[in-house]
Amino acid sequence: MQRFIHLRRTKTVATAVLALVASLVLPVLADSPTERPIDAPNGMHLSVKIIGPVTQAADLQIICVFKHDPAGDKYIEAMKDFNDKLGGLLSSVRDRGEFAGDTGETFMFTPPADSIAAKRVLLIGVGEDKNLSIDTLRLVGRIAAREAVHTNAAHVAFAPALRDQGSTRIDVGDCDATVAEQFLLAYDTELRLQTQGLAPKASIEDFTIEAGPKFFAGAAEKVSAAAASAADQIKKRDDTAFVAPSKH
Repeated sequence: MQRFIHLRRTKTVATAVLALVASLVLPVLADSPTERPIDAPNGMHLSVKIIGPVTQAADLQIICVFKHDPAGDKYIEAMKDFNDKLGGLLSSVRDRGEFAGDTGETFMFTPPADSIAAKRVLLIGVGEDKNLSIDTLRLVGRIAAREAVHTNAAHVAFAPALRDQGSTRIDVGDCDATVAEQFLLAYDTELRLQTQGLAPKASIEDFTIEAGPKFFAGAAEKVSAAAASAADQIKKRDDTAFVAPSKH
């Protein structure tokens, strides 16, 4: 009987401890942000969000892809889920040699029905992992903005997915920040072309950068700094027209 009472008391204490921990931890988790809005130039709604490319609704979902490895491309976590939800489309076109993933190479497609939330997908090649650099990511940002404008995508999402292909070469936050800065600068150029009648009207309403929970805080901080840098650079740009007025 004494043993039974002792066990019951121990169980009661353990239950009380667990309840106390839950009361302290769960509210913190519930209050943790899953999306961080960031001030951006030209009225664009920029944010970093804890979400994956499978479930983010967008007119255009953009993902980086390393150069195809004939021995087998590495897809883990979000990248594997993305390929699986597409019915293996990504691995199929790469295994067939129809999209190599060379630096700056693009591949755009409409996802199969009932597969992912985005209406269209743009893959941007970044070459081999050993050659990955900040300059490569700057190129990605410019390509992403111009393709988004040219396809008239109002709602754009970006997932670098480099960790999900096994790369640890560049910090996730640095990658997101670099792409975001160049995206904003390239978009500003596109708007100036439109203002001067040199391009058809198109506008990007929002640009969502997708991040895993582990990288969310760091990415949000660095993207915020990058957006401020882009805004400052835009203010200092030459306001004269791209084309000199005709003398006739």
